[in-house]
Amino acid sequence: MPRKQFDLIVFDWDGTLMDSTGTIVKCIQAAARDLGLPVPDHRAASYVIGLGLQDAMEAVLPDLDPKYYPRMVERYRYHYLAQDQELTLFDGVADMLADLSQQGYFLAVATGKSRVGLNRALNTAKLLSVFDATRCADETFSKPHPAMLQELTRELGQDLRRTVMIGDTTHDLQMAINAGAGGIGVHYGAHTPEELKPLNPLFTADSVPHLHAWLNEHA
Repeated sequence: MPRKQFDLIVFDWDGTLMDSTGTIVKCIQAAARDLGLPVPDHRAASYVIGLGLQDAMEAVLPDLDPKYYPRMVERYRYHYLAQDQELTLFDGVADMLADLSQQGYFLAVATGKSRVGLNRALNTAKLLSVFDATRCADETFSKPHPAMLQELTRELGQDLRRTVMIGDTTHDLQMAINAGAGGIGVHYGAHTPEELKPLNPLFTADSVPHLHAWLNEHA
């Protein structure tokens, strides 16, 4: 059966497939606390999720002496690695990915995580063999630059116009716009529906089963 709109479905990781938003916020706050720096509130810390780690630290505390950003990254990693093995996928993710793969879609990940971090997460979630390609922020430009989507489509021989990016942040949706791909938002991650709406996603899902149903019907 011919595809309706898309051949390649690209997912963000944190806050889209993995239920990690709350943990990331706490780790950003703990890193600032460790260094005696101003502790960002929940909204500020959650807003930078999806960016590369250095970019996220610069965005969440923009007025710091630059020497602090590598130290923030180091302290964040310390806190995050102490608990990332306990994180779980959102309910329905494994079933959705298995179904989409069986239907013949190309599946990929575009994430602000590092390569080491994503590989750890994929291994923990037992998803190493599910995705056809992945891109991380330490391998190319950080979101919302279009490079991740451009590189994934080149690697897999796909057309950006038949590619959709699914994510929980404005960074994901802006990357899709910048690349000329479709964009789908989810409302259960880091950014609010009000923040996502101005980027005019094709669809916004309230849960993974909601997203899965839409993809089956429209993708």
